Amino acid sequence: MPNSSIKNEKMYEDLRREGNSKEKAARISNAAAARGASSVGRKGGQSGSYDDWSVGELKQRAKELGLSGYSRLTKDKLISELRNH
Repeated sequence: MPNSSIKNEKMYEDLRREGNSKEKAARISNAAAARGASSVGRKGGQSGSYDDWSVGELKQRAKELGLSGYSRLTKDKLISELRNH
């Protein structure tokens, strides 16, 4: 289903399949459409995978994002919630 706010639908869908959040996939695909994929790939640093984070760090991130009900979740479910918020 096309979304008018997404400028590069194919890249967005590929990023979502890789496990990126909707927000991150939209941000990357729109930046690539505006500036070109090669310039976007050079920008920014490296962020570790949520799998490498502690449960405390994951809960803090969930709090920062304004998620609710995360305190009762297992690590795997918490990671899933963060990726799909």
